[in-house]
Amino acid sequence: MTRSTPESPASAIDERHPPIRPRRVAFDWTKTPLHWIPGDPVATHIINSFHIVLPEGEKWFIQCVKDARPYIKDERLLEEIKGFIGQEMVHARSHQGVLDQILTANGIDVSKITEAAAKGNADRPAQMAALKKKNPRAWRRRLRFELAAVASIEHYTAVLGQWLMEDDRLDRAGIDPTMLDLLRWHGAEEVEHRSVVFDVFQALGGRYPTRVLAWVVSLFFLYWALIGGSLYLLKQDPTVKRVSLPRVLLAYRRSVRRGHVPGIFKLLLGEAPIYLKPSHHPSQICSTPKALEYIHRSPAAQAAGYDPY
Repeated sequence: MTRSTPESPASAIDERHPPIRPRRVAFDWTKTPLHWIPGDPVATHIINSFHIVLPEGEKWFIQCVKDARPYIKDERLLEEIKGFIGQEMVHARSHQGVLDQILTANGIDVSKITEAAAKGNADRPAQMAALKKKNPRAWRRRLRFELAAVASIEHYTAVLGQWLMEDDRLDRAGIDPTMLDLLRWHGAEEVEHRSVVFDVFQALGGRYPTRVLAWVVSLFFLYWALIGGSLYLLKQDPTVKRVSLPRVLLAYRRSVRRGHVPGIFKLLLGEAPIYLKPSHHPSQICSTPKALEYIHRSPAAQAAGYDPY
């Protein structure tokens, strides 16, 4: 399969890759501690905040793409949608394992957030069906907006995935190897399928103003998920004392300097000129060959017998 790329030398990325497909990997969390970044609960819980929102978030991504699929005519894109859905299903299941076997098992209750998200997902099909029956044009506008929001989030997950694969300071930090493999495997697949939802949005007639508005909404959500989720987890962590925003910010800055987490604030706003460029396409960022190279050596993918090539 060949993905066309811009002809500019600055963005000449080799995007030839096999068809996108799910890899039904599994992770054993029995030896993973609560603070899987040794001595750094703040960085641990910043990333754990993704674990909270991803299981239901991935299911919402799937719902949006499934709603759009009947209106897609491009056979290549339909095949990529199939692979995207399969990958996101495995992602949701894998992160649910972290919630059940690490956070909940250590006395951290995340049900307040996860149950609200699950209810939203459960209610959405009936809401969309009713809207489609009452006002098809409004239904299509909402679907395009949701697809644009998902495409915005997918941009950031791809960028984070690239960072995870490239930052060797994570290895030197002594991070639990099973968790590091989960994060890098997921990040690699985010890079691999980063163009799919963007292409679906465009195929449904998505326009630039919708993309900008959805990006703004997504940015607020990501900040809420990272800041609010991290504080929520730290306050429930039985081993962490005296949680306050100033103390957390100081610890966060140390974590960034050590390479345990990227500079989240800089990352989210710093990507704006890239993603909001009118001519932007996800194939202009990150690298599918690097993603496939990691999947080729991922312990979980190897154990499941998958070779991406």
